[in-house]
Amino acid sequence: MNGTGAAADGSGGESSESSALRDTASRTFDAFRSGWETEIGDGFPLPTFSPATTRDFRVKSRATKVGDVAVTDLHGASAIRTEGPLNGVEDQVRMYVVQRGSWTLGARLARGEQTVRAGQFLIRHIGRPLHFETVPDTKAKVLVLPAALLTPLLGPRQSITGPADCAEVRLLAAHSNMIYETVAGLGPAGVQAAHSTLIELTKAVARRRVDDAEPQLASALAQAAKDLADSHLADPELSGTMLARELKVSVRNLQRSFAATGEPVTAYIRRRRLEEARLALSTPSGRLSVSELAAYWQFADSSHFIRAFKKRYGRTPTEYARSTVPPEI
Repeated sequence: MNGTGAAADGSGGESSESSALRDTASRTFDAFRSGWETEIGDGFPLPTFSPATTRDFRVKSRATKVGDVAVTDLHGASAIRTEGPLNGVEDQVRMYVVQRGSWTLGARLARGEQTVRAGQFLIRHIGRPLHFETVPDTKAKVLVLPAALLTPLLGPRQSITGPADCAEVRLLAAHSNMIYETVAGLGPAGVQAAHSTLIELTKAVARRRVDDAEPQLASALAQAAKDLADSHLADPELSGTMLARELKVSVRNLQRSFAATGEPVTAYIRRRRLEEARLALSTPSGRLSVSELAAYWQFADSSHFIRAFKKRYGRTPTEYARSTVPPEI
């Protein structure tokens, strides 16, 4: 992105296009750094990035801090690499959940280098500063956590790896995503509860089991189940039993966690299926018939679908579809 080209007079020099792209990347990096300092502040300093990284900085991120825990979601269209002197001591546990691309800890070919690939997580004790590097189009969630509470669970290698789609990671991801939406309005008690739940869920990942009867985890369990249900709405097997099995919790405790939200599991699944059917009816082209929609969204038949739709939206599917047709000019 920081290439050179011929100047207008034929002499060597940086093209105006390259200069504009470099300036854009620089502004993007400055905005990223400013946002980090605003949201995270002291205690979680940014590392030193390589000049190549800051010259071609195409990264989207969001970050928040809950006490001594920092959570960051990052999607880098460009590669990211840190460099420079590494001094001092870091006594932290970091968790990396990589959805796409890869994240490498440690300098290339150095002893102790470790790469987390797409679909994996790594929990690792960091005793001294480490460089890291990502490939282009890497998407990951990174948590920085207090070492004292988690290091005893990591074993002699001081690290644990596993699949990113395991039940425990799903719960942790759901809870951390909820924190983004709610942290600004939390009082001291709410911040403490959010922090404690993050720690307990990280422990659950390390232990490979969740105490689903723990009341503190109810909201995270309900959200993880909703996220999972949303990705399986057209699946005929979708049910509370299936969600409980995938999340490795009891059906009773899953139902109890949903009860706290005021909506039973089955009601949530039906509501979301109706919402998706309504969106499909709003599509101007390629619209499915009522019977096709009923079958696709797992209603017993067209009559059941029509009754459920009218009860929720006050109109039949056909009436709703007609109302979305733009008037002819």
